[in-house]
Amino acid sequence: MEQVGHVLFVCTHNAGRSQMAAALLDRAAGGRLKVMSAGSQPANQLNPAVVAAMTEIGIDISRELPKPLTTDQVEAADIVITMGCGDACPVYPGKRYLDWDLPDPAGLPVEQVRPIRDAISARVRELLSEYDPGNRQSRPSGERPNPGHG
Repeated sequence: MEQVGHVLFVCTHNAGRSQMAAALLDRAAGGRLKVMSAGSQPANQLNPAVVAAMTEIGIDISRELPKPLTTDQVEAADIVITMGCGDACPVYPGKRYLDWDLPDPAGLPVEQVRPIRDAISARVRELLSEYDPGNRQSRPSGERPNPGHG
């Protein structure tokens, strides 16, 4: 199936939230979207509790690695979703942004990562139901105003 849109998930370390979101959206979209994730300050490895929480629902992210955020990734994205990283996530003018303020799973046991995973999953489903990447006029709820166009 042809790719019709690009979604970029960004968090600080790209070791938890953004990795879960990318994997969940990739599965839910069934190839209709190109999904990427990155971190403003990537960690050395994924959070093991995050890997375990995703394995529980049949998604293997164990081979993923935290990736640095690049200008090319942002330029390729139709929508950029930041995940609780506040000012640590850079804003690029001319892009559509959503900010999903979610707890950081760093240092948490899998029992405490599951609710974060489930909250991300619910937001992914909402995103898919509200945002049609083929329609650039679509505005998902919770979208931040474009900082590049006052």
